[in-house]
This record gives sequence, C-alpha cells and structure tokens, in this order.
Amino acid sequence: MKNNKKIFVYDTTLRDGAQGAGVSFSLKGKLDLARKMDEFGFDYIEGGYAGANQKEMEFFSKMKSVRLKHAKLAAFGSTRRVKTNVKKDSQVDYLIKAGTPVVTIYGKSWRLHVKDVLRTTDAENMAMIHDTVAYLKDKKKEVIFDAEHYFDGFKDDPDFALMAVQSAVDAGADVIVLCDTNGGCLPHEVFDIVSKTKSSILVPLGIHVHNDSGMAAANTIEAVRAGVIQIQGTLNGLGERCGNANLCTVIPNLELKMGRICVGPKSLKRIMDLSEVANDYANLRDDDKAPYVGQNAFTHKAGTHIDAVNKNSKSFEHVDPTKVGNDRKLLVSEHSGGSSILLKAIELGVGRDKSPDEIREVLKSLKELEHKGYSFESADASFRMLIQKVLKQHKAFFDLEGFRVIIEKRSKDAPCISEASIKVRVNNEIEQTVSEGDGPVNALDGALRKALVRFYPEIAKVFLTDYRVRILDPETATAAKTQVIIESSDGKNTWGTVGVSGNIIEASWEALVDSVEYKLFKDEESND
Repeated sequence: MKNNKKIFVYDTTLRDGAQGAGVSFSLKGKLDLARKMDEFGFDYIEGGYAGANQKEMEFFSKMKSVRLKHAKLAAFGSTRRVKTNVKKDSQVDYLIKAGTPVVTIYGKSWRLHVKDVLRTTDAENMAMIHDTVAYLKDKKKEVIFDAEHYFDGFKDDPDFALMAVQSAVDAGADVIVLCDTNGGCLPHEVFDIVSKTKSSILVPLGIHVHNDSGMAAANTIEAVRAGVIQIQGTLNGLGERCGNANLCTVIPNLELKMGRICVGPKSLKRIMDLSEVANDYANLRDDDKAPYVGQNAFTHKAGTHIDAVNKNSKSFEHVDPTKVGNDRKLLVSEHSGGSSILLKAIELGVGRDKSPDEIREVLKSLKELEHKGYSFESADASFRMLIQKVLKQHKAFFDLEGFRVIIEKRSKDAPCISEASIKVRVNNEIEQTVSEGDGPVNALDGALRKALVRFYPEIAKVFLTDYRVRILDPETATAAKTQVIIESSDGKNTWGTVGVSGNIIEASWEALVDSVEYKLFKDEESND
C-alpha cells in the first residue's frame, strides 16, 4: 500500500448489495458475478455474511476451488457476542469455516448502540472488538474492521469513537473502515472527521457509506481526499434502504478526475458492461440516467446542445464516453433544429448528401408527427423510415390487404386466447396466414412474419424484445390516443419503432410494419 495514488476497491455487492429491496442473487449468479468482478480488477470481493444462511456457506465452499486472478475474497461477520468467549462464539466460528483469506467484521463505535442495542458497558464493547480481531489474526487472517456508525459516533463523542477503532488497531487489524451506516453525513463532515481520525490512527483507513442523504458518492470522494486508501461500495449502488456508494460512479470519478488508480483505464472501459451484468444477475432494470454507465449518460436532445457537441464534445460532455465503455447518442424531437436532424441522419447513414431544403422538410414532418403523439427518441428505425418517406425514397416491401385480431375466453377459468389473421400482397402475390399468440400484438406479429417468411426468409430471425404502451391524453378516457414503442432484434442488432393511434392494435401495427421494413431495408442495403 505504498503507492499514494492507488485506491483499493472493496466490493460488497454480494453481501450489502443483496440486502437491497427486490435484490436476490442465486448461488450461480453470485459465483459468476464474483468471477467477473475479479476479472474487472477489484481488490476485494465480499462474498456474504458467514453463517447467515446455507447459500452463503455454500458459496464460500464452492469459491475454495475458484482461482481468483486478482481479488481477495472476504467473509463478513461481527465481533463476538456480549459476555461470550470468542473461541466459543458460533458466528465467529463461521468466519473461520468460510475459509477466506480476508475477514471483515463490524463493531460498535457509537455509544448509543452500545447502550441501547448491545446493552452493555463501554469496556465490554472495547473487549469484544479487541478479542475478535486478535483471535482472527491468530488464525492468520487479513482483518478489516468496519467501525459501524463511526461518523454518528464521532459527532456524539469523538473520544469514544476513536477508542473503538484503536481497540481494533491494538489487536492487529490491517485496515480500519469508517462507516456512515445511516448515510446521513454531508461531504464536509466526512472530510473533517476522516482527517481528524487519520491524524490519530496509524493503520490504513477505508470508507463505507450509505446513500440515505444522496451523498454516498460525494462522501466517498471526500474520504479519499482526506486520506483513505480503500473504498467500499456496490455495483450500481445496490444496498439497503437508499443503497450504498455506487462504484460505477465513484471509480470513474477517482480515475478520470482525480488521477487515482482503482482498476486502470483498460478495465474502466468495461465498467458499463459490468454494471449491466450486475443488474442482470440482480434481476433489475438498468438505470438509463445513471452517471457514466446509463444509456442516457451521454445522450443529447436539445438542438443547440447537439450542434455544440458536434463542434467540440467538451462543450456538453464532462468526459469522453468511450473511456467508460459508453457512447454518444443523439435524439431527435420537436426541440431539434436542422443541424440536429442532419447529424442524426448522418448517424443513421442517410444524411451526408442531403440539401438544406430536404433537411427542413424532414424537420417539418417530424414536428407534425410529434404534435400528433409520435416520439422518435427510442425509435431510430421509425425515424430512418420517416426520412425515406419524406424524401420519396421509401420502398414498400409488402402491402396490407387487411387483418383481423380475435381475443377469446372460452370459460371462466380458461386463459384468454389471441388469434390474428392477415392478408398481404407481395410482388402481386397474395399471402394469407393465421397465428395465435400470448396477446393480440404477439399474435399479429406472428401472423405478419409467417406471411412474409416465404418471400423474405430473414424475417424468421426477428423477434420482439420489448413492448411499451403510453396513453397520450388520459383525460379523454377510453377515446385516448395510444403510443406504442416496439423494440426488435435479429440477435445481432436491436432497433426501436413507434406507432400512434386511438386503437392500440393499429398503433402496434404501425410499429410492427416499421420494424419489419427496417430489417428488410438494412439487409438489402448491406447486400448492395
């Protein structure tokens, strides 16, 4: 720990992150995510609370056969119980049975907890900390001591809080981690308290903060400024209540803005991927607005912003998005100007040779459609088709002769059945098909692709990945307009399309047609 620029990253996603509401990792998910975090370059991976349940101990057992390339695996637990011999305390014994090279234990550093939660004396609390750390050191473990509620404890009684961490130091703790367990501290308080603690404690310090006041990332940064060399947090800020410090925010800030070394630039380019993988294993949706790793972190919509960022990316981007594995996205909307439309058209491969008059015509059509309820922010494919239609370059791959959708419930307990029949004309040939589906849109999608696959075999590879419905004018009740956004994929690429109508099936049909025609157009374009 001699490099004063090196910050050691301690990830607690698998333990503290799993305590977040709605978060649950399977055993396989924990094992896979641990490997990915190791490959990414984290220094410590906290695997779980030793002895909390069978899954935790099974995880530690299976990890014994996993050779980590970089990280050290840590088991988490607490100091011995009140008035209990440390050698006979079952929870301490679980820490040994976990078989990890690192053990992290928490102990009380706030007199309120000693008095009202443990209901013991100050002297016994200090003995609990000292006995447990010393016992684990005798077992040849690297011991990290988490001083629980340290900042609240320090504000209440600095001498008591310092005495608690000094008890761990005297027993041989390798690192003292200062915890804002309630997440209520402000950045200036964290800097001040860490600075004062560092002047008294002669072992390396770490920081572990929660986000209850929305300050976890800022508090972690301030702790580093004050001298800590280990940061604790979770991927995507997962954790109990409002979550923990978000490593996907803290690490880029430290590396790109403060010149500290956490995982290095090569790994930093994969942090967006790691963020998405963590959400997948936690069965959570990605946060599009997350700093650095969100899909919208470098997305520009206002026309003046798009024009400026095209001239100089620093005008509206605080860092290069490629450094965190993200990329710039340009949105078109009724707020767009001609330059925004041109840039978006170029991005989609159709704008380089367009005249100012053509771009103005596209912009006019765009604003007219948005006034009717269309939105192209998540529907690049529909915007591409719009450009072609406005410029009279659109090719219809098929013509609809008609469709019918039936929803039937045959008995009280029977599920609803959706059936769609469709008739299309392709090259003057009529094709008529029927398909069932989980719902009317699924059935209509199946019928359309079944009708076209004889003429366009590549359609068989297309499938819907997302379907979103928005009511545009709810005050009109059942007569409201409906906006449908469909996301489609062929296994390699993903694209979005939009449809609007007073009838949800017709709106879905519009989005489906754009989706299919976009796929056929792109395939034809790539073959030219």
